[in-house]
Amino acid sequence: MLESSFKLPGQTAFYKGKVRDVYTIDDRLMVMVVSDRISAFDVVLPRPIPFKGQVLNQVAAIMLEASKDIVPNWVKSSPLPNVTIGLKCETFPVEMVVRGNLTGHAWRTYKTGERVLCGVTMPDGLKENDFFPTPIITPTTKAHEGHDEDISREEIIAQGLVSKEDYEQLEKYTLALFERGKEMAAERGLILVDTKYEFGKIGDTIYVIDEIHTPDSSRYFYAEGYEENQKNGVQQKQLSKEFVREWLMANGFQGKDGQQVPEMTDEFIQSVSDRYIELFENITGQKFVKEEVAAADAESRIIAALKSL
Repeated sequence: MLESSFKLPGQTAFYKGKVRDVYTIDDRLMVMVVSDRISAFDVVLPRPIPFKGQVLNQVAAIMLEASKDIVPNWVKSSPLPNVTIGLKCETFPVEMVVRGNLTGHAWRTYKTGERVLCGVTMPDGLKENDFFPTPIITPTTKAHEGHDEDISREEIIAQGLVSKEDYEQLEKYTLALFERGKEMAAERGLILVDTKYEFGKIGDTIYVIDEIHTPDSSRYFYAEGYEENQKNGVQQKQLSKEFVREWLMANGFQGKDGQQVPEMTDEFIQSVSDRYIELFENITGQKFVKEEVAAADAESRIIAALKSL
């Protein structure tokens, strides 16, 4: 599914994000359609990836179910493999990025000689992909368009983006969810390296929303060989959509002005789809079952699910 155009009962709003189509129902519920669109460097690439939406939605459903004892989540039902219906929350305007290892954006910052990221001081003497002594939280602002921006805890509170009380609770939830994610990853022979969480609020209750611990929102390493690779200065084998970013960079694209997205051949599209399915099976330990649903049938199933809530 590249995009959706449902007409749902009680629909009061529609928002098309980079990879999700979101319908608001009676200002109380949200229907999130996880499309097969794929983005990198905050750019939506021109061709969809078959079954990517199903992979992300089903991984998120499994991970949210496994962590609902830590923090309430927004999910009410999942009537289709790539659709979730849940509570409409007042979204906090920050993403809580948590990092267990020095990689990605943190490493790119670190190797310039900078030791402070989002107000957090990183210790000297680390190599790329080393574990931090304890996980660090490096939040970003949430951008509907363009790039998310790094921001510190102090700036978030000072600017009134999140109250001090709520932010402290978000930090607690973030670290607890990350710990649960690490435990689940370890059972699969993986290391949860870094991830991000989004939260919302209804009344006085905070909910974790959107997706968690998916290959789009998270980075995983294989645990086997990790220590040896670090000792020998070898890049870690990872499970994430980083391979897409690496392919784009190798073909001269980083989302900068004037750059063109390289041609996405049928062979490349199939390889990305296969990789997402591999990610699903490695992260969840379950066999992936492809499910294609006609648009008319999808709409009727969503409407039936809404009527039951």
